Amino acid sequence: MRRGYVGSAAGAALLAVVAAGAGGYAAGGERESAGVRVPGGESADAGFARDMAVHHQQAVEMSYLVRDRTGDEEVRRLAYDIAQTQANQRGMLLGWLDLWGLPKVSAKPPMSWMGMGDMPLGQDGALMPGMATDSELRRLGSLKGRAAEVLYLQLMTEHHRGGVHMAEGCVARCAPGPEQRLARGMADAQRSEIRLMADMLNKRGASARS
Repeated sequence: MRRGYVGSAAGAALLAVVAAGAGGYAAGGERESAGVRVPGGESADAGFARDMAVHHQQAVEMSYLVRDRTGDEEVRRLAYDIAQTQANQRGMLLGWLDLWGLPKVSAKPPMSWMGMGDMPLGQDGALMPGMATDSELRRLGSLKGRAAEVLYLQLMTEHHRGGVHMAEGCVARCAPGPEQRLARGMADAQRSEIRLMADMLNKRGASARS
């Protein structure tokens, strides 16, 4: 994988976060368990972990879809990088919920931890800002070559914008510690990938959707 792709740096940052948090995930606790502070079930820390795990899963799905539909090495490398980075981060987020003894789902609407629980319910499978609809995913799965590349880059740009918004919400609301550091690294990496995807779209005579 070329070192120019930001996912490589994100992977290194992820390992650093693991190392930093290995001492006990003590950030943001509202109670203690075996000497470890644990966030409350509806805290920003728990909400971010749940919602970002769902958000990341769709990015992984889209990335594997496009890798099967184009021979373009630039797009395939980016898609692989995104899929691997976000799958690893998703595993970490779900692992934290397990460690905290918290459920992976909440009765509250998505984004409630950001004060956005009253936003209109997502349409056609798009549960949170930036997520693609089921119809868009089916369309991506029906395309090949340049058409698939362009749609993937457009959908992933929107997906990253939503991811950055959510990560910034955790940076502002989560307790200091591994969750907040991971969120900050996510936001930085995805901003860089948004710029990269803008260049890739431009090469294909297209642009991100407004």
